[in-house]
Amino acid sequence: MMFSWRTAAAFLFVTLLSGCAAAPPLRGTGDLGVVIERASGSVEIVDTTTRSILGRLEGLGDLSHASTVFSRDGRYAYVFGRDGGLTKVDLLAMRIDRRIVQAGNSIGGAISQDGRYVAAQNYEPGGVKVFDAATLELVADVPAAYGTEGKRSKVVGLADLPGERFAYALFDADEIRVTDLSDPRAPQTQSFPAGRQPYDGLVTPDGRYYLSGLFGEDGIALLDTWRLGEGSRRIMDHYGHGEEKLPVYKMPHLRGWSVAGNRAYLPAVGRHEVLVVDTTTWKEVGRIPVKGQPVFAIARPDGRQVWVNFALPDNGWVQVIDTESGQVVKTLEPGRAILHMEFTPRGEAVWLSARDDDRISIYDTASLQLLKTLPAKSPSGIFFTSRANRIGF
Repeated sequence: MMFSWRTAAAFLFVTLLSGCAAAPPLRGTGDLGVVIERASGSVEIVDTTTRSILGRLEGLGDLSHASTVFSRDGRYAYVFGRDGGLTKVDLLAMRIDRRIVQAGNSIGGAISQDGRYVAAQNYEPGGVKVFDAATLELVADVPAAYGTEGKRSKVVGLADLPGERFAYALFDADEIRVTDLSDPRAPQTQSFPAGRQPYDGLVTPDGRYYLSGLFGEDGIALLDTWRLGEGSRRIMDHYGHGEEKLPVYKMPHLRGWSVAGNRAYLPAVGRHEVLVVDTTTWKEVGRIPVKGQPVFAIARPDGRQVWVNFALPDNGWVQVIDTESGQVVKTLEPGRAILHMEFTPRGEAVWLSARDDDRISIYDTASLQLLKTLPAKSPSGIFFTSRANRIGF
């Protein structure tokens, strides 16, 4: 009996040691991120410190226009697919935690200030659906109905605001709306005229101002979320006055905090320019000529640089703007079809997706030299967990 007891104890001890040896090492999440592989419906989980790929997950559906937000602790990524899929990814366990298909056509979403709710913006059916971040159970459905016939608009530019609110634009209804989810069982929505065809939205880093670019006319709609009673107002409404627009090959994107210091850097629709706006007066203070039609104009975390990528036929180029001089200081050719750019949390490096080269190109933002490339299958969006602590990301 004694021999059996000792044998069992020894076996249990060895088993425990083996389990400990097989367990993944403890780690934080602050330097993790995901790379969207649009053609294969998969994502790579990456480490920005070691500049490495930790793993790949498949089965996320149509990721042809996918975006991602993160839980407050940075452990979970919520991936919004074009097919209406919403997938909760556990970055530490490297597995899909939950997945639902919540709409027919969707292009992104946001997470609430307290991290309890994940909201999806939908083209079909038009509206915003809000889910419990832990379970992905539906907690609110806010249709984007407009007009007397009850039509639904495509929703774009969804962004989180302080106070459990979300701001978004209705492309077909020419409106900006703000929905308060303090009580998700009874959402409260306010509507504001915006101008023709608002196509995307940007929230300033302090969460106060919501800007929506207009596709149907020159100008940008600005809403002061501290003073909603004043409604939205038009800014930059003369930047293209009297000029013929070029054909638009890809819609510009305002997301990415194109704000550096007291300047906003905004891609102009159908023009080879980045517009510069004073955020204290919301008046134009400059235009920076660039190589092509800008898609993203993204500010480095310290505000010293703005990196710009372009639509066809110039989407193999990236230009770097020095915000002190207001000039393009470097033109790079990082690969074919640069779709997205993402700075590391403190901005010492930037990751760029080169879709047609099946790779990620990583650049040092001080020397502007290539540091490393990583393989990826038709990569598009790159999203790091540092977004978890930013308003509007």
